[in-house]
Order: sequence, then structure tokens, then C-alpha cells
Amino acid sequence: MKGIILAGGTGSRLMPLTKITNKHLLPIYDKPMIYYPLETMRNAGVADVMIVSGRGHAGHFLETLGSGYEFGLRLSYMIQEHPGGIAQAIGLCKDFVKTDNCFVILGDNIFEDSLKMDIDEFDFGAKIFLKKVPHPERFGVVQIDGANGKIVSIEEKPKKPKSNLAQTGAYIFDARVWEIIKKLTPSDRGEYEVTHINNSYMRAGYLKYRILNGYWSDAGTFDSMLAAGEWVRKKCKRGRS
Repeated sequence: MKGIILAGGTGSRLMPLTKITNKHLLPIYDKPMIYYPLETMRNAGVADVMIVSGRGHAGHFLETLGSGYEFGLRLSYMIQEHPGGIAQAIGLCKDFVKTDNCFVILGDNIFEDSLKMDIDEFDFGAKIFLKKVPHPERFGVVQIDGANGKIVSIEEKPKKPKSNLAQTGAYIFDARVWEIIKKLTPSDRGEYEVTHINNSYMRAGYLKYRILNGYWSDAGTFDSMLAAGEWVRKKCKRGRS
């Protein structure tokens, strides 16, 4: 299994902080944001990880993370020349992953749940991780058939969500993903969406999922960064008590 952490984008929702550096290097309590997905990768047993970032502050990642030795990881780096969406960024990693399976995490996502068992048991197709949220319209929204427990739709940021289940920023894909990405077209937002990848697996009957119980955050806004930092602070205090 190869790992991919996506740390591109312009970080426009966090301006003017992102004039200084990439948003994924901003602090969540006592560590840079990207440390959290790196730790999720390591704890899941995925050691070979590629970080995809944009051009603006790419050198900051190398200065901060180096080879990945201190995390027990082997890090590689890729530049996404122009922001084109999550699916496009994943596609840049084809030569790194080759025919292996890949575990993808968005660089602003913080997970309390361990995903190691999901990695260890993964065989083929794709797997996504869901979380019940109060404002699902901010995310990719997943609808599950109550009769058979299968996913029947995934909609990207719908105005009228069909459920409160959000698609979090962690995905496991087999090598079919490269053919799927090759056939994608841009969405109305002008981006290549990861939701389109997952819908393709769903239509083929190869999409699995797990609903997470623990804390999850995408720390891409001022409010979510603040809330994530407060959660980490309380967790650290509990750990020292």
C-alpha cells in the first residue's frame, strides 16, 4: 500500500494566513496541520508516502518534513502546477503508486479513529470513510439504502442533502483508479472531483465504506481550525492527567 497526502490548493478561506505559507503547515494547537495525516498514515502502517502540494510554498514542506525519518516514513514530493481538484492531484501519483493500492488523505483532515484495520483488510475496489455531521451541505454527502446498507448516491456539496453523512477526506483505491481518472471530465466548479471517482466505483459495485465513531475534522476554515485545535488541546491534557 502506498500513501498520498494532498496538500495543494490556494487556501483562500484562510487568507491572509496563507500568504505566509501553505495552509497545511499552519498550526493545529502544538503541531503543523500536516503532522496529523502523517501520523494517521504511520499508525495505519503505510510507510511510503507522497505529498502533493502547489508551487507557492512547496519548499516549506521539504524544510519542515525532510525525508520523513522522524515520522518513521519515507516521503516523496510532487508539485501540482495548477489547482485542478482532488482527482487531478491523485492522478499525478500514478508513477509513484504503480500497480499497488493507495491510501489517500487530504492534508487538512484530522482523524481520531485508527484506520489500520481498514488498510490491513483491504483487497480490491475502493473504500471511503463517513461521518455524521450537522452541516452536510459543506461536504460530499453520501446516501445509504436502509434496506441493503449499500451506497446509492454521493453528491458534492448539495444544497438539499439527502443525509447527514459526510464523505471525509480519506480514501483507499485499487489500481482501477487510474483508468477512472483518465476518463473524468471537470465538474461545474472546473475541477476533477474525488466524488466522481467514488461514484464510478459505486456504479461498478466496488465501493465499500465505514462510518467513523471518533472525532473528525477538515481544518480548512478559521472556525474548524480553532475547533480542531481545542479538541487536540483537550486530548493532550487528558493524556497527561
